[in-house]
Amino acid sequence: MEQKLVIYNTLKREKEVFEPLHAPHVGMYVCGPTVYGDAHLGHTRPAITFDLLFRYLTHIGYKVRYVRNITDVGHLENDADEGEDKVAKKARLEELEPMEVVQYYTNKYHKAMDDLNVLSPSIEPHASGHIIEQIETIQEILKNGYAYESNGSVYFDVVKYNKDHNYGILSHRNIEEMLNTTRELDGQNEKRSKVDFALWKKASPEHIMRWASPWSDGFPGWHIECSSMSMKYLGTEFDIHGGGLDLMFPHHECEIAQNTAAEKKQVVKYWMHNNMITIGGQKMGKSLGNFITLDDFFAGTHTLLSQPFSPMTIRFFILQAHYRSTVDFSNEALLASEKGLSRLLDAYARIERIPVSETSSADINLIRQKCYDALNDDLNSAIVISYLFDIATTINSAIGGTISLTRADINEIKDLFDTFLFQILGIKNEANSNQNGQEAFGKAVDLLLQIRDEAKTNKDWATSDKIRNELNKIGFDIKDGKDGAEWKLKS
Repeated sequence: MEQKLVIYNTLKREKEVFEPLHAPHVGMYVCGPTVYGDAHLGHTRPAITFDLLFRYLTHIGYKVRYVRNITDVGHLENDADEGEDKVAKKARLEELEPMEVVQYYTNKYHKAMDDLNVLSPSIEPHASGHIIEQIETIQEILKNGYAYESNGSVYFDVVKYNKDHNYGILSHRNIEEMLNTTRELDGQNEKRSKVDFALWKKASPEHIMRWASPWSDGFPGWHIECSSMSMKYLGTEFDIHGGGLDLMFPHHECEIAQNTAAEKKQVVKYWMHNNMITIGGQKMGKSLGNFITLDDFFAGTHTLLSQPFSPMTIRFFILQAHYRSTVDFSNEALLASEKGLSRLLDAYARIERIPVSETSSADINLIRQKCYDALNDDLNSAIVISYLFDIATTINSAIGGTISLTRADINEIKDLFDTFLFQILGIKNEANSNQNGQEAFGKAVDLLLQIRDEAKTNKDWATSDKIRNELNKIGFDIKDGKDGAEWKLKS
């Protein structure tokens, strides 16, 4: 059955049926990290959100070109036009070349994404590798009259642009209010208006990262990078631009203005934004100093964590909420996610133990389409997970003998898990990550339980109890049932 995806377009502030410009091809650009520090929980939200979208679009038959950039130059402190480059500052403090910093944190970011089972994008352009394209885009904006040169820097003329277009179309901000509330910063005497933003900055003598341009030796503004790289690889009209809600203004608003000023048209059809992860109700981020790195989560080394949490627990925690809702971090919430994921994976492991019946007393035929309906309704992963919990209950009920399932039912249940939990939601079955070793490990425990069953049959209670107790001591939960004993590792 053809699936009709509906997504929330931030540009329109409403849900729309997704209709690609050039079906079955889809172009998608997502803002990636600025690589000057360790990836933290806040970075996982956009990565996992748009990984889910990438997986689902591919699953329902689209050919997706997914571009996610690396920002390695031009992102200044406080996301403004003044201050030190974030990468260059880290390099100065660590006494390294800027590109050493970039390479180190890019490698760490990739490792974290692999751990979280986030698929690699089709293209991962670096801002520093696309300086020529950025200069060309700036020249086009200058030619069309929406930018000006000032002392070797180039600024976007927001006031002039707003007379012909709508600066604030995405964030719904009013330029008059911005003029009244935006504070003056050092160096803004170069600008015609305090709301103007840099397309190119002339480098001060101490600035390390610089390139030749028609205006000065300098470096690109943060916003022009994404405009140039997205249009280079996806064209001057493409389907989806995604990122965190915190990027909507000024970053994405400026991108729209640049795109329109350069191309004389709207470039992006659908703008999608994931909401933020908060901690104590405040956005988690490096600039606020309240972030927890992924290394901290995986090792359990942060003071707010009671234990290490696996990458799949983190992924499941993110997917348990709809991507447009706020997620407030807490240790308790992660413990609940760990328990919930364990319940699903335990149920999946027990599928082959379901007794096969000639008739069925459970209706599972509608669950597949219900899962698709949830995903088609703006990627509602939380609802999909609730249906998977329903299936887990069905598995346990069938093993307990309270309902009956046919072989077709059992096959459908396994395929539902394979399709929705593993393929689309991207959960890895970490218990089976080392399959050969895991199989041998499982067979060894099964053999011990078989010996224990024989001991019980022979009324050798001492041996039976000893096997159970020793397995308990080293971390196994043993549960006796009418069809024999079952085991699982303790959480």
